[in-house]
Amino acid sequence: MAVNVMPADITGHSPAQSMYPITLASEVDRDGWRDHARRLLQAGIAPEQVSWTVEGRRQAGELDLSPAAALPEKACEQTARPVRISKTLLSLINTAVLHSNEDRFDLAYRLLFRAQSVPALHRNPADADMQKLNRYAKAIRRDIHKMHAFVRFRKIGDSAGREQFVSWFEPDHHITAAVAPFFRNRFTGMDWLIVTPGASIAWDGQKLSVGPGGCKDDVPQEDRVEAEWRTYYANIFNPARVKISAMKSEMPMKYWKNLPEAELIPSLLEQAGARVEAMVAQAPDDMLFDPGMDEPAANLPTSLDQLYALLEQQPDAPREKFSDRLIRGIGPDHADIMIIGEQPGDQEDREGKPFVGPAGQLLDHALEQAHIDRQQTFLTNAVKRFKYTPRGKRRIHETPNVGEINYYRWWVEQEIRLVNPKLVVALGATAARCLSGKPVTISRHRGEILPGADGRSILITVHPSYLLRIPDEQGRQVEYAKFLRDLQLAKEFVG
Repeated sequence: MAVNVMPADITGHSPAQSMYPITLASEVDRDGWRDHARRLLQAGIAPEQVSWTVEGRRQAGELDLSPAAALPEKACEQTARPVRISKTLLSLINTAVLHSNEDRFDLAYRLLFRAQSVPALHRNPADADMQKLNRYAKAIRRDIHKMHAFVRFRKIGDSAGREQFVSWFEPDHHITAAVAPFFRNRFTGMDWLIVTPGASIAWDGQKLSVGPGGCKDDVPQEDRVEAEWRTYYANIFNPARVKISAMKSEMPMKYWKNLPEAELIPSLLEQAGARVEAMVAQAPDDMLFDPGMDEPAANLPTSLDQLYALLEQQPDAPREKFSDRLIRGIGPDHADIMIIGEQPGDQEDREGKPFVGPAGQLLDHALEQAHIDRQQTFLTNAVKRFKYTPRGKRRIHETPNVGEINYYRWWVEQEIRLVNPKLVVALGATAARCLSGKPVTISRHRGEILPGADGRSILITVHPSYLLRIPDEQGRQVEYAKFLRDLQLAKEFVG
């Protein structure tokens, strides 16, 4: 016989002060938590009437002396209270409940309960519960990023023509199962096992599985590939860019014991000063553009359509904060002038074409004044997807970081190779960095034709969006005249 539960007022406390103890199957039992939370919300059970724990978490011999009430049965559609939750809050909760703090399930249910009477709760930055939830979610995202970056595989053998690898990692939170799809997509062609204290994940070429955790001794400590990796790391180590505090921030020392390259870092740092002096002595004075990143000719795309199709299929492309839509370049397959912008904007993302927003309209006007036919010019962007921060119904442009720019560099080089222009025009710092592989000061290099790494001619100038941001009309006209002169120089160069 079911126990009748007197529902609580959604804004108050339940008349019955019995506790509803919930025991989840595991630390990552999000499905179980959601099912119980839905039943409790439909019955109007207040957060202070619920206690959440995980199977096996209670210490041996520890007794739970709190009074327990029977859980409410699942309500039928006619009697169930409607449960409303924003997608934003639900997404934050799904991330935050992977945190290692034991209060995360209590916090998540409390926010769900409160959101029934305050639907816009997730938009209140001053709310203490929301502040904690956002901290938890941020910690999870950072932990996932670190696991993506610092897992090191050790080869243990071969089977049926497939190499087999294993790795040990110690995440701070319960993220192991959540990162499994990333490693499956990144290392599809090999069999691998990643062991962590809380769980293990494995891929055999067909099935992705999650198992119990283990310990470091379960994983070999070194292999042949590891020695090759250390040699590679020592050769790519750039002493001129060493910032110890930043390095420790991005690669905390807690991970060093599991990284084969970490044992090299002290000696590499000791040699940094002498190596920098040698690099300066040998470096040419006019190397603005680094060598490109060409692959063997047999592996290169043979058309722009093939290039963009391949890029759309890349599983490791930057995705966080980016639109899914790839914005292809437009223009003739072979053009005298190729113009590279920074990244698509909101309007470009919606229409699927580059340079159709306000900056594009200003560029059109300038091209017409410089007597450059836009229809005979190839237009593209250094970063191929729109990066933004949602703010209500608006999408606010966010500048891509160095890693995101570098990701698209090879693809831009292939665009240039296929279009084969006489002159490449880089609009803005992002485009210039994509071409050069390093930061470029626009004011220092604009107004002159520069030689690229492959002998191709490059002109650097500002992005039209820069002109739109100038607050006073007089300053805007002065800078527009400079921009127009740069485009006229491009026209004169190609004839």
